Amino acid sequence: MKILINRKPVTGPWGGGNLFVSSFCDYMKKQGHEVVHQLQQDIDVIFMQDPRYSDLGISINEISAYKNACPKVKIVHRVNECDARKGTTDMDDLLRSCSSITDHTVFVSEWMKEYHQSKGWKCEQSSIVYNGVNKNHFRPVEKIKNGKVNLVTHHWSDNPMKGADIYDALDKWVGENNDYTFTYIGRYSRALENTNLVPPLAGKDLGDELGKYNIYISGSRFDPGPNHVIESIASGLPTLVHADGGGAVEFAGKHYSFSSFDDMINLVQKIPDKGHALIPHSWDQCMEKILEIIEAQV
Repeated sequence: MKILINRKPVTGPWGGGNLFVSSFCDYMKKQGHEVVHQLQQDIDVIFMQDPRYSDLGISINEISAYKNACPKVKIVHRVNECDARKGTTDMDDLLRSCSSITDHTVFVSEWMKEYHQSKGWKCEQSSIVYNGVNKNHFRPVEKIKNGKVNLVTHHWSDNPMKGADIYDALDKWVGENNDYTFTYIGRYSRALENTNLVPPLAGKDLGDELGKYNIYISGSRFDPGPNHVIESIASGLPTLVHADGGGAVEFAGKHYSFSSFDDMINLVQKIPDKGHALIPHSWDQCMEKILEIIEAQV
């Protein structure tokens, strides 16, 4: 089978979408399928990772034209985006217009599916497939031994919707509470006085660093299917998420969610004894489900 995925993988820290693309390409090739990134003859399935044009791949415009010329080709669209996530105003309309030519939609969480279907999603066939995690990279490791409770978060994006208000407040709080530390791994656009800033990491380097901490904090809002939460849970960290975190709440569970900074501090000081809602699966298990969906189309 010849599969086009409209994004190319990038080496190094590049966000959760790139982890999916890299795993997709590796897995499909191992299963004997041809993976391409540009339109050509005899494509069986187009897997649309993002409808926008990019240096890393073609857009819905080219895909739609190809579908008109070759109506037998099937389109599977993975949806991991929305306007609420970054405060934009055009993404929901674009994704909804794509749904009129899509044969099957893969949503990254139940929250993401409900969000878009409430706005008039047109594609009738859909599945929910959670992202995977490399369990050789993200696993429990030996903790920092400094006699303190060490808090951590990590993000590739420095968009304020990732929880900047929570991290700013936490930066001030740890400065006044010496029994705690806070570490931010990734890109951050503002100066922090009491936070340990670690540059973006990827793969095993990220897993080795992340697992050393005691509690994970995610202030992200309306996050469709956040990899950072999956990676944290896989690393064995109690993972606290904002109540407006979208897929983050779905993964961590409502007992681990907070609606204000004070709520978060209460959870930090008394971690729930319940397990997280999500048991992370591997990228291969994720891709096995994706391949089943693709094969059902041809």
